[in-house]
Amino acid sequence: MNALAATNRNFRQASRILGLDSKIEKSLLIPFREIKVECTLPKDDGTLVSYIGFRVQHDNARGPMKGGIRYHPEVDPDEVNALAQLMTWKTAVADIPYGGAKGGIGCTPKDLSTSELERLTRVFTQKIHDLIGVNTDVPAPDMGTNAQTMAWILDEYSKFHGYSPAVVTGKPIDLGGSLGREAATGRGVVYATEALLAEHGKSIKGLTFAIQGFGNVGSWAASLLHERGGKVVAVSDITGAVKNSNGIDITALIQHKEATGKLADFNGADAMDANDLLTHECDVLIPCALGGVLNRENAGDVKAKFIIEAANHPTDPDADEILTKKGVTILPDIYANAGGVTVSYFEWVQNIQGFMWDEEKVNQELKRYMTRAFHNIKGMCHSHNCNLRMGAFTLGVNRVARATSLRGWEA
Repeated sequence: MNALAATNRNFRQASRILGLDSKIEKSLLIPFREIKVECTLPKDDGTLVSYIGFRVQHDNARGPMKGGIRYHPEVDPDEVNALAQLMTWKTAVADIPYGGAKGGIGCTPKDLSTSELERLTRVFTQKIHDLIGVNTDVPAPDMGTNAQTMAWILDEYSKFHGYSPAVVTGKPIDLGGSLGREAATGRGVVYATEALLAEHGKSIKGLTFAIQGFGNVGSWAASLLHERGGKVVAVSDITGAVKNSNGIDITALIQHKEATGKLADFNGADAMDANDLLTHECDVLIPCALGGVLNRENAGDVKAKFIIEAANHPTDPDADEILTKKGVTILPDIYANAGGVTVSYFEWVQNIQGFMWDEEKVNQELKRYMTRAFHNIKGMCHSHNCNLRMGAFTLGVNRVARATSLRGWEA
């Protein structure tokens, strides 16, 4: 099942639990605006090349729309639509005053030079500059984009609208980026894990963790878990996978990856088949890579007792069913990976006020937001006798439905 179908299914289930009126259900499902643009630019060799860019603005009942821009060959309207909708529920679950959006360009970033990526980003910004804005739609980095990409968007947007640092988040610190933003999603995953484990009378210390994906989110999560006494026993990414039942020295692994560009040949762990990571022996499994990795084929072999969804939509509905029957507790993506958008919100607030926070305050506030959201989700689970995924969906959908209704938009 693709991401859009799965997201719609979860939304409809939450809508039934909440007893939403069919008119409001329909209005919440249909995106506010879908944008598709052609980005033509000269390559370094002088030849012209075209890429298709998308921006889906899903809902703005609770505030400006918010969501990442990804550069990836598999970017397509369905995926962008699903992720924009997920952002609407995610910002509502975290209780930050945003709606959802998502964007992307169908390209392979590693095949483009830095100057080609800059030209592509500027052309894309030129095409959408009048549809994004500080109080309209605030982009952020995603797969294949980074702080530099945001700096180019900010610069190009400012040519049309004057200097506007709050138009994007995830910027370099020198251009108004927030301290703590780079680690925010991974740190949020750890705060979410702590909240869940505390509910089960456990803590990170002494538990074993397997992490799929060792990019920004996975490496920060691994590092912070390691710091708290958690034992990371297996790690994988697109370059390979390593395992050590006594726990991997994450600091040394990060240094190895920075030096060699890969996980392979790390002398503090044994090589393993990356496909076996998801079914590796561990207490907590954290998928931090692509969507749909847990499916009907492998869900039955998962050995973890807890799954923390740091990636977007890593568990398809078939796997969800199988894992629930096995008694595996799944912490859903629309809550577990909300640390990034929460600190993006803090960055936006700092830019609007022109007053920057220190890193300790950022992390403190992030922990407060993540812990509060977990207790709100648990409240919905108790009220509606549902699992954590439906607890999160009912919490998010209910907040957006209330805002929509109060604004008189449901008719």
